[in-house]
Amino acid sequence: MRADELADRGASPAFRLPKPVVLVFMGVSGSGKTTVAGLLANRLGWPFAEGDDLHPRSNIEKMRAGQPLTDADRRLWLAAVADWVRARLDAGQNGLITCSALKRSYRDLIDQRGSGVVFVFLAGSKATVAPRLAARQSHFMPPSLLDSQFDDLEDPEPDEPHIRVTSTHPQP
Repeated sequence: MRADELADRGASPAFRLPKPVVLVFMGVSGSGKTTVAGLLANRLGWPFAEGDDLHPRSNIEKMRAGQPLTDADRRLWLAAVADWVRARLDAGQNGLITCSALKRSYRDLIDQRGSGVVFVFLAGSKATVAPRLAARQSHFMPPSLLDSQFDDLEDPEPDEPHIRVTSTHPQP
């Protein structure tokens, strides 16, 4: 399916996906970014990247130890996400990538061009997300860091290119 076909299926007339487009699935850890983006990537046949795979080892070890990342910690990771996005757009390709993109400043770094990127915000309450995070196996992000993720989360503003998807189910 092409981006224009996706936009034509149920999207409002005022909303059209740019061509090419990279969908950045954002939200707190445990919100379902990898699950939803992976399913959509398979359906569309678009390139997909798991943003967590782009973290420097030091970030993973810090989170595994239960320490929240700082803006400085995230700098190299966000640059790698932005590079992946830019490479897709430069090649004229659609794509999907996961990245918490918790703050506006992070999203601005990822969407450096100001076009070609749409953030898909998987929103959910702590009560919805916490059981998912607790049930995950073999992931470096401990449930104890969920509060810090919600503390950093800045919902996308109306002027940011985004689609909000609200989840109310604790378990997928």
